[in-house]
Amino acid sequence: MLRLANVTLARGARVLLKDASLTVFPGHRVGLVGPNGAGKSSLFALVRGELHADAGEVELPARWVLSHVAQELDGTDRAALDFVMDGDAELREVEGAIAAAEASHEEGERVALLHARYEEIGGYAARSRAQALMAGLGFAPEAEARAVADFSGGWRMRLNLGRALMCRSDLLLLDEPTNHLDLDAVMWLEDWLKAYPGALLLVTHDREFLDAVAGTIVHVDGQRLTAYAGNYSAFERQRAERLAQQQAAHERQQRTRAHLQAFVDRFRAKATKARQAQSRIKALERLEDISAAHVDTPFTFAFREPAAKPKLLFRVAEADAGYGGVPVVSGVEWSVYLGEAIGLLGPNGAGKSTLLKTIVGELAPVAGEVIRSPDLRIGYFAQHQVERLRLEEGVLWHLARLAPEAREQDLRDFLGGFDFRGDQVFQRVGSLSGGEKARLALALIVWERPNLLVLDEPTNHLDIEMREALAQALQDFEGTLIVVAHDRHLLEAATDQWWLVADGQVAPFDGGLDDYREWSRQYRARAARPGEADRGPDRKAQKRAEAEARQRVAQARKPFEKRIAAIERELAELQPEKASLDDWLASGEAYEEAAREALAERSRRHGELATRIAQLEEDWLWANAAMETEVNRARE
Repeated sequence: MLRLANVTLARGARVLLKDASLTVFPGHRVGLVGPNGAGKSSLFALVRGELHADAGEVELPARWVLSHVAQELDGTDRAALDFVMDGDAELREVEGAIAAAEASHEEGERVALLHARYEEIGGYAARSRAQALMAGLGFAPEAEARAVADFSGGWRMRLNLGRALMCRSDLLLLDEPTNHLDLDAVMWLEDWLKAYPGALLLVTHDREFLDAVAGTIVHVDGQRLTAYAGNYSAFERQRAERLAQQQAAHERQQRTRAHLQAFVDRFRAKATKARQAQSRIKALERLEDISAAHVDTPFTFAFREPAAKPKLLFRVAEADAGYGGVPVVSGVEWSVYLGEAIGLLGPNGAGKSTLLKTIVGELAPVAGEVIRSPDLRIGYFAQHQVERLRLEEGVLWHLARLAPEAREQDLRDFLGGFDFRGDQVFQRVGSLSGGEKARLALALIVWERPNLLVLDEPTNHLDIEMREALAQALQDFEGTLIVVAHDRHLLEAATDQWWLVADGQVAPFDGGLDDYREWSRQYRARAARPGEADRGPDRKAQKRAEAEARQRVAQARKPFEKRIAAIERELAELQPEKASLDDWLASGEAYEEAAREALAERSRRHGELATRIAQLEEDWLWANAAMETEVNRARE
């Protein structure tokens, strides 16, 4: 077993752990949680032997094989599959010994023992095991032969993860393994870790992942390691109870302290009471300081009301989305209205990010068109938004550039909700962590008051507290949300409908994330048996049927779209006039003696407009409902 006994660990002048103890038994799966900077990654380095304790002991059985994910991005020309297989060091060692023995024509017992050991460690199945790891992590079969140097940074991190999983380890250390994975790969890794026979130490900000994998949670905070039995949800319940007890003890102690102090203050100067006062002073000094339970999140923000609220935000009309004239998804027919909260599902490479880029206008459609409301205001978060931050400028500078007329204190108060406080608002962006940069990019989007939020993996590098704050803010967002994320807690909390991007198509997905998990398993199983596709229905006939279905849908829409467009044009003409009358009727001028006739006339006109607008909005709803009914019939 792994044992830390009364360990003290410091980095420079800062003490991360003090008299901390932890025991991890074979087969235990332990999740480490705690605020950023508490020492989780340093604890991993301590276990790996890269750091040494300032006091205490770290014991790891000599026979245990330890595996972890390398953080450096290897740019080798070695084939990806061979690179992953290199994770099994003994396998490569035995292979090398067999090759050397055969080259020297060595015979006898040693060669026999080598071959026996090779079979014992699963050498003949090692290649298929590595292929299964790569497939689970989202690599296509043709990627196996590509050089590691040809992959981007995120995909190299997946290769590093596959290499760590390939090792037949007794203790596996995983530090944020889901950051570079999509939802399908996260679900696959979750299943893999459930079956892993060794001990696991896991750091992740994905609470659903912790709930599924961890059997013990260790809270790293205040220089201590506190173990809680159960998964992350159990940890939250237990910690809440402990904090409530701590808060009650703190309040009792404060009352006792106040009583003692009052006695001291009252009688310190009286000779007859001096002795009793001195005893109270000593009691105060001996009284153990019980801190108040500070459990409030440092993040307090909300999405501001959108500046405009058009009913139909955009429509994708028979569009193909892709790159260089080659479509990734085809024939997309999709209308998105105000107030919808949509989660996009689909395997890696199916085209989710491509579709989002087409919607926001970063990519032009290969065919068809995207019709956007004139009042559409998009808040788009993707990794390259973070990369576009000016590294040499400060945090406050970025927000001030968007709001040059705003008071600095208002901007600082706003940034405080994203935990940029005090002088940190002047810190250069280049010196921020990945999570801090992501928080700043989100803050800039929130300030812009969008009515459409398009989020592509927004939780990468965000800690649990920030993810929870984001999920709560999205629940109250008055606009429309479209999100791609591997964080299931965020998806479940913030969305209420699902669309599936797969096999070049985009369509509604009936069911929840549990249903999608099963769909994903079946999809991977079909991909692993490509020959079955040849025995399936004729692809040309299928494509022809899909094209005919799309044509029926388009025909079903036509009679209604003209009526809906006419209603929206009339509403666009009437609403500004009504808004102007609202402002005038709310002013003091409307009720002055000189405005009596104007008040009567404008009140009458205001009533006419309100009645007409209400009728138009009702007509709009009925027309859309009727159109959806006809479209559904056309799809049957």
